[in-house]
Amino acid sequence: MIYLDNSATTKVAPAVLETYTKVSQKIWGNPSSLHALGESAYSLLEQARKQIADLLGVKSGEIFFTSGGTEGDNWVLKGTAIEKMEYGKHLITSSIEHPAVLNAMAQLEKLGFEVTYLPVDKHGHVSADDLKKAIRPDTILVSIMAVNNEIGAIQPLDKIADVLRAYPKIHFHVDAVQGIGKGIQSLIMNDRVDFVTFSGHKFHAPRGIGFMFKRHGRKIAPLMSGGGQEKNLRSGTENLPAIAAMSKALRLLLESESTKVQNQLKIKQFIYDHITQYPKVTIFSEMNNKFAPHILCFTINGVRGETIVHAFEDHDIYISTTSACSSKKHEISGTLNSMTIPAKIATSAVRVSLDENNTLVEAEEFTKVFDKLYSRFEKINS
Repeated sequence: MIYLDNSATTKVAPAVLETYTKVSQKIWGNPSSLHALGESAYSLLEQARKQIADLLGVKSGEIFFTSGGTEGDNWVLKGTAIEKMEYGKHLITSSIEHPAVLNAMAQLEKLGFEVTYLPVDKHGHVSADDLKKAIRPDTILVSIMAVNNEIGAIQPLDKIADVLRAYPKIHFHVDAVQGIGKGIQSLIMNDRVDFVTFSGHKFHAPRGIGFMFKRHGRKIAPLMSGGGQEKNLRSGTENLPAIAAMSKALRLLLESESTKVQNQLKIKQFIYDHITQYPKVTIFSEMNNKFAPHILCFTINGVRGETIVHAFEDHDIYISTTSACSSKKHEISGTLNSMTIPAKIATSAVRVSLDENNTLVEAEEFTKVFDKLYSRFEKINS
Protein backbone atom coordinates (compact mmCIF):
# COMPACT_ATOMS: atom_id res chain seq x y z
CA MET A 1 0.00 0.00 0.00
CA ILE A 2 1.12 3.52 -0.83
CA TYR A 3 -0.60 6.12 1.33
CA LEU A 4 -0.61 9.62 -0.15
CA ASP A 5 -3.53 11.18 1.74
CA ASN A 6 -1.69 12.58 4.75
CA SER A 7 -3.51 15.91 4.67
CA ALA A 8 -6.69 14.01 5.52
CA THR A 9 -5.09 12.11 8.39
CA THR A 10 -1.81 10.45 9.27
CA LYS A 11 -1.08 7.04 10.72
CA VAL A 12 -0.35 7.07 14.45
CA ALA A 13 3.39 6.62 14.93
CA PRO A 14 4.37 3.41 16.80
CA ALA A 15 6.27 5.32 19.51
CA VAL A 16 3.31 7.65 19.93
CA LEU A 17 0.89 4.75 20.24
CA GLU A 18 3.20 3.21 22.84
CA THR A 19 3.01 6.39 24.91
CA TYR A 20 -0.78 6.46 24.60
CA THR A 21 -1.04 2.87 25.79
CA LYS A 22 1.35 3.31 28.72
CA VAL A 23 -0.38 6.43 30.00
CA SER A 24 -3.80 4.77 29.64
CA GLN A 25 -2.64 1.82 31.72
CA LYS A 26 -0.40 3.45 34.32
CA ILE A 27 -1.49 7.06 34.80
CA TRP A 28 -5.25 6.85 34.71
CA GLY A 29 -6.12 9.24 37.53
CA ASN A 30 -8.09 12.43 36.95
CA PRO A 31 -5.71 15.43 36.84
CA SER A 32 -8.22 17.37 38.97
CA SER A 33 -8.20 14.83 41.81
CA LEU A 34 -6.31 15.66 45.02
CA HIS A 35 -4.89 12.21 45.72
CA ALA A 36 -1.58 10.82 44.48
CA LEU A 37 -3.04 9.33 41.30
CA GLY A 38 -4.51 12.70 40.43
CA GLU A 39 -1.26 14.50 41.22
CA SER A 40 0.75 12.21 38.95
CA ALA A 41 -1.77 12.74 36.16
CA TYR A 42 -1.66 16.52 36.65
CA SER A 43 2.14 16.47 36.61
CA LEU A 44 2.19 14.62 33.28
CA LEU A 45 -0.44 16.97 31.86
CA GLU A 46 1.73 19.99 32.64
CA GLN A 47 4.87 18.25 31.36
CA ALA A 48 3.14 17.72 28.03
CA ARG A 49 1.96 21.33 27.96
CA LYS A 50 5.48 22.61 28.67
CA GLN A 51 7.04 20.36 26.02
CA ILE A 52 4.64 21.65 23.36
CA ALA A 53 5.24 25.24 24.45
CA ASP A 54 9.02 24.78 24.37
CA LEU A 55 8.86 23.24 20.90
CA LEU A 56 6.93 26.28 19.64
CA GLY A 57 8.97 28.82 21.56
CA VAL A 58 6.05 30.11 23.65
CA LYS A 59 5.00 30.11 27.30
CA SER A 60 3.46 27.01 28.86
CA GLY A 61 0.45 29.02 30.01
CA GLU A 62 -0.32 29.90 26.38
CA ILE A 63 -1.10 26.30 25.36
CA PHE A 64 -4.67 24.99 25.73
CA PHE A 65 -5.79 21.48 24.84
CA THR A 66 -8.76 20.83 22.54
CA SER A 67 -10.30 17.92 20.65
CA GLY A 68 -8.70 19.03 17.37
CA GLY A 69 -8.64 21.66 14.67
CA THR A 70 -12.39 21.99 14.26
CA GLU A 71 -12.97 22.72 17.93
CA GLY A 72 -10.00 25.07 18.02
CA ASP A 73 -11.24 27.08 15.04
CA ASN A 74 -14.77 27.27 16.42
CA TRP A 75 -13.46 28.28 19.83
CA VAL A 76 -11.37 31.16 18.53
CA LEU A 77 -14.05 32.51 16.20
CA LYS A 78 -17.06 32.15 18.47
CA GLY A 79 -15.11 32.82 21.65
CA THR A 80 -13.81 36.08 20.20
CA ALA A 81 -17.28 37.02 18.96
CA ILE A 82 -18.78 36.49 22.42
CA GLU A 83 -15.92 38.22 24.23
CA LYS A 84 -15.65 41.26 21.99
CA MET A 85 -19.16 41.78 20.61
CA GLU A 86 -19.65 44.96 22.61
CA TYR A 87 -16.72 46.48 20.70
CA GLY A 88 -17.78 45.33 17.24
CA LYS A 89 -19.43 42.58 15.22
CA HIS A 90 -17.28 42.51 12.08
CA LEU A 91 -14.97 39.60 11.25
CA ILE A 92 -12.62 38.99 8.32
CA THR A 93 -11.52 35.70 6.81
CA SER A 94 -10.60 34.35 3.39
CA SER A 95 -12.82 32.63 0.85
CA ILE A 96 -10.67 29.47 0.92
CA GLU A 97 -10.66 28.57 4.60
CA HIS A 98 -11.38 25.11 5.95
CA PRO A 99 -15.09 24.37 6.57
CA ALA A 100 -14.41 24.60 10.31
CA VAL A 101 -13.84 28.32 9.81
CA LEU A 102 -16.29 29.01 6.98
CA ASN A 103 -19.21 27.22 8.64
CA ALA A 104 -18.50 28.82 12.00
CA MET A 105 -18.50 32.21 10.27
CA ALA A 106 -21.84 31.36 8.64
CA GLN A 107 -23.29 30.58 12.06
CA LEU A 108 -22.07 33.91 13.41
CA GLU A 109 -23.65 35.70 10.47
CA LYS A 110 -27.00 34.20 11.48
CA LEU A 111 -26.44 35.67 14.94
CA GLY A 112 -26.00 39.17 13.57
CA PHE A 113 -22.27 39.36 12.93
CA GLU A 114 -20.92 40.64 9.62
CA VAL A 115 -18.19 38.71 7.82
CA THR A 116 -15.94 39.88 4.99
CA TYR A 117 -14.57 37.04 2.85
CA LEU A 118 -11.32 38.10 1.20
CA PRO A 119 -10.83 36.88 -2.39
CA VAL A 120 -7.72 35.05 -3.58
CA ASP A 121 -5.65 35.45 -6.72
CA LYS A 122 -5.20 32.80 -9.41
CA HIS A 123 -2.57 31.12 -7.24
CA GLY A 124 -4.82 30.85 -4.19
CA HIS A 125 -3.25 33.61 -2.10
CA VAL A 126 -4.98 36.40 -0.22
CA SER A 127 -3.75 39.99 -0.50
CA ALA A 128 -2.61 42.04 2.48
CA ASP A 129 -3.83 45.12 0.60
CA ASP A 130 -7.32 43.61 0.35
CA LEU A 131 -7.22 42.96 4.09
CA LYS A 132 -6.22 46.54 4.83
CA LYS A 133 -9.15 47.83 2.77
CA ALA A 134 -11.58 45.48 4.54
CA ILE A 135 -10.73 46.55 8.10
CA ARG A 136 -13.39 48.68 9.78
CA PRO A 137 -13.64 50.41 13.15
CA ASP A 138 -15.84 47.54 14.35
CA THR A 139 -13.54 44.71 13.15
CA ILE A 140 -12.71 42.36 16.03
CA LEU A 141 -11.10 39.35 14.34
CA VAL A 142 -9.04 38.33 11.30
CA SER A 143 -8.75 34.58 10.63
CA ILE A 144 -6.42 33.38 7.86
CA MET A 145 -5.13 29.83 7.43
CA ALA A 146 -1.39 29.14 7.21
CA VAL A 147 -1.56 26.52 4.45
CA ASN A 148 -4.55 25.83 2.26
CA ASN A 149 -5.59 22.21 2.69
CA GLU A 150 -6.59 21.71 -0.96
CA ILE A 151 -3.75 23.16 -3.03
CA GLY A 152 -1.09 23.90 -0.39
CA ALA A 153 -0.89 27.67 -0.92
CA ILE A 154 1.04 29.31 1.94
CA GLN A 155 -0.70 32.52 2.92
CA PRO A 156 1.35 35.73 3.43
CA LEU A 157 0.94 35.75 7.21
CA ASP A 158 3.94 38.04 7.67
CA LYS A 159 2.40 40.73 5.45
CA ILE A 160 -0.97 40.30 7.12
CA ALA A 161 0.71 40.65 10.50
CA ASP A 162 2.39 43.86 9.33
CA VAL A 163 -1.01 45.30 8.43
CA LEU A 164 -2.50 44.27 11.77
CA ARG A 165 0.29 45.88 13.81
CA ALA A 166 -1.57 49.14 13.28
CA TYR A 167 -4.70 47.52 14.80
CA PRO A 168 -3.52 45.94 18.09
CA LYS A 169 -7.05 45.33 19.39
CA ILE A 170 -8.04 43.04 16.50
CA HIS A 171 -7.57 39.35 17.23
CA PHE A 172 -5.43 37.57 14.62
CA HIS A 173 -6.10 33.83 14.30
CA VAL A 174 -4.15 31.33 12.19
CA ASP A 175 -5.42 27.84 11.38
CA ALA A 176 -2.09 25.98 11.24
CA VAL A 177 -3.46 22.45 10.92
CA GLN A 178 -1.70 21.91 7.56
CA GLY A 179 1.35 24.03 8.39
CA ILE A 180 2.97 22.38 11.38
CA GLY A 181 6.24 20.60 10.63
CA LYS A 182 6.48 22.05 7.11
CA GLY A 183 9.33 24.49 7.67
CA ILE A 184 7.22 27.61 8.21
CA GLN A 185 7.01 27.75 12.01
CA SER A 186 8.47 31.27 12.17
CA LEU A 187 5.74 32.43 9.79
CA ILE A 188 2.98 30.75 11.81
CA MET A 189 4.23 31.87 15.23
CA ASN A 190 4.68 35.50 14.19
CA ASP A 191 4.74 37.83 17.20
CA ARG A 192 1.56 39.55 15.95
CA VAL A 193 -0.42 36.31 15.79
CA ASP A 194 -2.75 35.94 18.78
CA PHE A 195 -4.30 32.49 18.31
CA VAL A 196 -3.06 29.40 16.45
CA THR A 197 -4.94 26.11 16.18
CA PHE A 198 -3.44 22.64 15.64
CA SER A 199 -4.73 19.09 15.20
CA GLY A 200 -2.81 16.06 16.45
CA HIS A 201 -3.95 13.54 13.84
CA LYS A 202 -2.21 15.58 11.13
CA PHE A 203 1.19 14.72 12.62
CA HIS A 204 0.89 11.09 13.74
CA ALA A 205 -0.93 11.63 17.05
CA PRO A 206 -4.29 10.00 17.81
CA ARG A 207 -7.49 11.50 16.46
CA GLY A 208 -9.65 13.62 18.71
CA ILE A 209 -6.85 15.68 20.25
CA GLY A 210 -5.40 19.07 19.41
CA PHE A 211 -4.22 22.27 21.00
CA MET A 212 -4.49 26.00 20.71
CA PHE A 213 -1.93 28.73 21.29
CA LYS A 214 -3.46 31.79 22.93
CA ARG A 215 -1.13 34.72 23.38
CA HIS A 216 -0.88 35.95 26.96
CA GLY A 217 -3.20 38.87 27.60
CA ARG A 218 -5.68 38.05 24.85
CA LYS A 219 -9.19 37.32 26.11
CA ILE A 220 -11.57 34.74 24.71
CA ALA A 221 -14.85 33.35 25.98
CA PRO A 222 -15.12 29.63 26.73
CA LEU A 223 -17.39 27.44 24.63
CA MET A 224 -17.16 24.46 27.00
CA SER A 225 -18.49 25.30 30.46
CA GLY A 226 -18.18 22.89 33.35
CA GLY A 227 -15.52 21.91 35.86
CA GLY A 228 -13.12 24.73 35.05
CA GLN A 229 -10.24 22.86 33.42
CA GLU A 230 -7.76 24.71 31.19
CA LYS A 231 -7.92 27.86 33.34
CA ASN A 232 -11.73 27.91 33.20
CA LEU A 233 -11.58 28.30 29.41
CA ARG A 234 -12.17 24.73 28.22
CA SER A 235 -13.92 22.51 30.74
CA GLY A 236 -13.95 18.73 30.53
CA THR A 237 -11.70 16.04 31.97
CA GLU A 238 -8.47 16.12 30.00
CA ASN A 239 -7.73 13.30 27.56
CA LEU A 240 -4.37 12.68 29.17
CA PRO A 241 -3.22 9.64 27.13
CA ALA A 242 -3.90 11.50 23.87
CA ILE A 243 -2.30 14.71 25.18
CA ALA A 244 0.89 12.90 26.20
CA ALA A 245 0.94 11.06 22.87
CA MET A 246 0.44 14.31 20.93
CA SER A 247 3.26 15.97 22.82
CA LYS A 248 5.57 13.13 21.83
CA ALA A 249 4.32 13.20 18.23
CA LEU A 250 5.11 16.91 17.96
CA ARG A 251 8.62 16.37 19.33
CA LEU A 252 9.26 13.60 16.82
CA LEU A 253 7.78 15.67 13.99
CA LEU A 254 10.07 18.63 14.61
CA GLU A 255 13.25 16.53 14.92
CA SER A 256 15.33 17.10 11.75
CA GLU A 257 12.43 19.10 10.34
CA SER A 258 14.42 20.68 7.51
CA THR A 259 15.61 17.26 6.30
CA LYS A 260 12.05 15.93 6.31
CA VAL A 261 10.79 18.99 4.43
CA GLN A 262 13.49 18.62 1.78
CA ASN A 263 12.56 14.95 1.32
CA GLN A 264 8.91 15.85 0.75
CA LEU A 265 9.93 18.57 -1.70
CA LYS A 266 12.00 16.08 -3.71
CA ILE A 267 9.08 13.68 -3.94
CA LYS A 268 6.66 16.45 -4.86
CA GLN A 269 9.09 17.70 -7.52
CA PHE A 270 9.50 14.19 -8.94
CA ILE A 271 5.76 13.70 -9.36
CA TYR A 272 5.29 17.27 -10.58
CA ASP A 273 7.95 16.90 -13.28
CA HIS A 274 6.46 13.64 -14.46
CA ILE A 275 2.81 14.62 -14.77
CA THR A 276 3.48 18.03 -16.34
CA GLN A 277 4.44 16.30 -19.59
CA TYR A 278 0.81 15.30 -20.16
CA PRO A 279 -1.32 17.85 -22.07
CA LYS A 280 -4.55 17.14 -20.19
CA VAL A 281 -3.02 17.66 -16.77
CA THR A 282 -3.56 20.93 -14.92
CA ILE A 283 -1.54 21.52 -11.75
CA PHE A 284 -2.59 24.00 -9.05
CA SER A 285 0.23 23.41 -6.54
CA GLU A 286 3.32 25.22 -7.72
CA MET A 287 6.96 24.39 -7.05
CA ASN A 288 8.07 27.50 -5.17
CA ASN A 289 8.28 28.79 -1.61
CA LYS A 290 4.71 30.09 -1.73
CA PHE A 291 3.42 26.52 -1.61
CA ALA A 292 3.76 23.84 1.05
CA PRO A 293 6.18 20.96 0.39
CA HIS A 294 3.66 18.19 0.97
CA ILE A 295 0.58 19.00 -1.14
CA LEU A 296 0.21 18.50 -4.90
CA CYS A 297 -3.21 19.20 -6.41
CA PHE A 298 -3.83 18.42 -10.07
CA THR A 299 -6.43 17.30 -12.57
CA ILE A 300 -6.69 14.93 -15.48
CA ASN A 301 -9.10 17.08 -17.44
CA GLY A 302 -12.28 15.31 -18.48
CA VAL A 303 -12.11 12.72 -15.69
CA ARG A 304 -13.96 13.27 -12.43
CA GLY A 305 -11.84 13.43 -9.30
CA GLU A 306 -13.57 10.55 -7.56
CA THR A 307 -12.99 8.37 -10.64
CA ILE A 308 -9.27 9.12 -10.47
CA VAL A 309 -9.18 8.39 -6.72
CA HIS A 310 -10.83 4.97 -7.12
CA ALA A 311 -8.66 4.12 -10.13
CA PHE A 312 -5.53 4.64 -8.01
CA GLU A 313 -7.12 2.73 -5.17
CA ASP A 314 -7.43 -0.29 -7.46
CA HIS A 315 -3.62 -0.23 -7.51
CA ASP A 316 -3.42 0.12 -3.72
CA ILE A 317 -2.44 3.79 -3.92
CA TYR A 318 -4.47 6.16 -1.77
CA ILE A 319 -4.98 9.80 -2.76
CA SER A 320 -8.04 12.02 -2.34
CA THR A 321 -10.21 14.59 -3.96
CA THR A 322 -9.34 18.09 -2.83
CA SER A 323 -10.68 17.90 0.73
CA ALA A 324 -11.53 14.92 2.91
CA CYS A 325 -14.26 16.97 4.57
CA SER A 326 -16.15 17.44 1.30
CA SER A 327 -15.11 14.43 -0.78
CA LYS A 328 -18.13 12.24 0.00
CA LYS A 329 -20.47 15.15 -0.69
CA HIS A 330 -19.14 15.36 -4.26
CA GLU A 331 -18.74 19.10 -3.87
CA ILE A 332 -16.60 21.24 -6.16
CA SER A 333 -13.44 22.44 -4.45
CA GLY A 334 -14.19 25.67 -2.62
CA THR A 335 -10.61 26.80 -3.16
CA LEU A 336 -10.62 26.21 -6.90
CA ASN A 337 -14.01 27.86 -7.17
CA SER A 338 -12.62 30.94 -5.39
CA MET A 339 -9.71 30.90 -7.85
CA THR A 340 -12.33 31.08 -10.66
CA ILE A 341 -11.30 27.69 -12.05
CA PRO A 342 -14.07 26.47 -14.42
CA ALA A 343 -16.28 23.81 -12.86
CA LYS A 344 -15.53 21.28 -15.62
CA ILE A 345 -11.85 21.43 -14.58
CA ALA A 346 -12.40 21.76 -10.82
CA THR A 347 -14.49 18.58 -10.71
CA SER A 348 -11.42 16.66 -11.91
CA ALA A 349 -9.16 17.85 -9.08
CA VAL A 350 -7.36 15.37 -6.86
CA ARG A 351 -4.76 15.80 -4.14
CA VAL A 352 -1.56 13.95 -3.31
CA SER A 353 -0.39 14.77 0.21
CA LEU A 354 2.90 13.56 1.63
CA ASP A 355 4.54 13.15 4.99
CA GLU A 356 8.06 12.40 6.18
CA ASN A 357 7.58 8.66 5.71
CA ASN A 358 6.90 8.71 1.97
CA THR A 359 9.72 7.74 -0.37
CA LEU A 360 10.93 8.29 -3.93
CA VAL A 361 10.34 4.59 -4.56
CA GLU A 362 6.66 5.16 -3.81
CA ALA A 363 6.69 8.20 -6.08
CA GLU A 364 8.12 6.12 -8.90
CA GLU A 365 5.36 3.54 -8.47
CA PHE A 366 2.79 6.35 -8.42
CA THR A 367 4.05 7.69 -11.76
CA LYS A 368 4.00 4.25 -13.35
CA VAL A 369 0.39 3.79 -12.34
CA PHE A 370 -0.38 7.35 -13.43
CA ASP A 371 0.93 6.56 -16.93
CA LYS A 372 -1.35 3.52 -17.21
CA LEU A 373 -4.40 5.36 -15.95
CA TYR A 374 -3.84 8.38 -18.16
CA SER A 375 -3.61 6.16 -21.21
CA ARG A 376 -6.77 4.32 -20.18
CA PHE A 377 -8.72 7.53 -19.60
CA GLU A 378 -7.54 8.87 -22.98
CA LYS A 379 -8.96 5.83 -24.75
CA ILE A 380 -12.26 6.07 -22.88
CA ASN A 381 -12.65 9.81 -23.55
CA SER A 382 -11.73 9.51 -27.20
